[in-house]
Amino acid sequence: MKKFSKLVSVGFLFVAGVLFSNYLNAQNLDINLLKQINPPNPNSSVWKNISSTAEPLCVAAPISMFAVSLINHDEKLKKNAFKVAGSLLITAVISEGMKIAINRDRPFVKYPLDVFPNEIKETGQSLPSGHTAFAFTTATSIYLAYPKWYVAVPAFTWASAVGYSRLYLGQHYPSDVIIGAIVGGGSACLTNWLNKKFIEKKKTKLVKQPS
Repeated sequence: MKKFSKLVSVGFLFVAGVLFSNYLNAQNLDINLLKQINPPNPNSSVWKNISSTAEPLCVAAPISMFAVSLINHDEKLKKNAFKVAGSLLITAVISEGMKIAINRDRPFVKYPLDVFPNEIKETGQSLPSGHTAFAFTTATSIYLAYPKWYVAVPAFTWASAVGYSRLYLGQHYPSDVIIGAIVGGGSACLTNWLNKKFIEKKKTKLVKQPS
């Protein structure tokens, strides 16, 4: 419990530091880095397609895992499907809460002469990047369930590509993407910890109780 509390505290301090530093520097680092990535005409079908995979794949992951678990009568897979779904729910709550609390404009709104979005100017606030958060919570959840390199490499490559696509398309600042990745990965770790701490521990106690 103490180790986890320290980890969470460090994570929150890091996020707070990024936000405070970003405020003090008047977003100079953010916007300068974004201008290096975001082209004047960000219409590459590759990055648009990668960006568009975030939400459907995140939804499809727990649903397909649950469906396969029913077909194969696989209780472990079913449990993992619920953990992925739980981490996505926590990510959604934290992301929306931060968007409302921080209320940061999209970069193409604040810097219309410097940032060029693709033909779709997305609405809603900028921080954190929801696409990135959901991609990283899905990748992290699946890796925690199946901690193999051949799971980690494609999962996190995809999540990182989603994050980069948000910059290429001019929809977010780099700090939006970084914090989105932290929120997503942290939500998955939190869900995994809560499951071990309360659900699995409770089941173990019930099994050990004398009949």
